[in-house]
Amino acid sequence: METISLKMEEGLLHDVDSSIKSHRYSTRTEFIRDAIRTRLNELEKEEAIKKLAELKGSLKAKKSDEEAGDIVIRKIAKKLNVSLD
Repeated sequence: METISLKMEEGLLHDVDSSIKSHRYSTRTEFIRDAIRTRLNELEKEEAIKKLAELKGSLKAKKSDEEAGDIVIRKIAKKLNVSLD
C-alpha cells in the first residue's frame, strides 16, 4: 500500500471528523478511502448512463426493435435509479 499526503481546509476536516463519529468509521483514512471508492463508483455509473443514453438514441431500426431496446434501456436505468427523460 502506498502512502499519500493530503491537505484539507479546517472546516472540511471538521466535517470529516464529525462524519467519522456519526457513521462509525474508525479512522480518517478509512473514511477517505470509502469516500474515494464511492466517488469512483459514481463516476463509473455516470459513464454507464451516458452510454445507455447514446444507445437509446441509436436504436432507430424497426419499430418493434426500437421498442424492445427502449424497454431494456429503461429497465437498466431504473435499476440504476436514473431518469433518462
